[in-house]
Amino acid sequence: MRTMVKSGSRAAALPVAAMFPDRVARLLIRLLIWGLGAALMIVAAAGATTVHAAKTPADSGASNPDPQEALALVQRTSERVIALLEARREELEASPERLYDLVERELVPYFDFVRISRLVLGKYWRRATPEQRRRFATEFKQMLIRSYASSMLQYTGEKIAFLPVRPGRRPEEVTVRTEVELAGTEPVIVEYSLHWRKGRWLVYDVRIDGVSLVVNFRTTFAEEIRRRGLEALIEQLRERNRQNLSPAEQTHG
Repeated sequence: MRTMVKSGSRAAALPVAAMFPDRVARLLIRLLIWGLGAALMIVAAAGATTVHAAKTPADSGASNPDPQEALALVQRTSERVIALLEARREELEASPERLYDLVERELVPYFDFVRISRLVLGKYWRRATPEQRRRFATEFKQMLIRSYASSMLQYTGEKIAFLPVRPGRRPEEVTVRTEVELAGTEPVIVEYSLHWRKGRWLVYDVRIDGVSLVVNFRTTFAEEIRRRGLEALIEQLRERNRQNLSPAEQTHG
């Protein structure tokens, strides 16, 4: 049985869309950041993320986490995200820095950017210094926020059907699956990969039409690292983030 809620987004063309096949790129533009926003909100407890080495299953915080809890949290918080964006739409459209602050405060603490960064860099994460890991995770997170946050305001009322949860490869992993109805095209499957760590579910990947956010960034970044090195990639991300500062942020920076 499917549970329906209204959701969705539509955004202007984004540079990272070029990393995906044509159909998926179009869907990414319309869906990705709202999907990330919903996923980022699914955890009940807040907490800052720090850079650390990969954890073993024994560090997950619970031996038998409930996958249905992740699904229930996604369903509840989807309505919350929509209500928040609609209530503050005029304010957020007028002040992009407030939208960035909202994402940082309300969404980012619930997304495991360290695990995402580790998966994205792959072997280069293992070779990186702790300082490089910290800087990459910080700049990568900011790039995602700066590149996609504004599309969260382009809510157009599409519907999401929540499909049965799928277990992951390990007991502490789960996939929350959704089917998004879009006008003029077939429904799209958007899947959120979560892992249970220290008593809470955290998102570490999003797949749209079977295309993984992590895998596509890994491919793109690996090519850049081979050509110019990890340090150059981090600097490139830092410069992109600097260029995407709002006028108010530049004034106060």
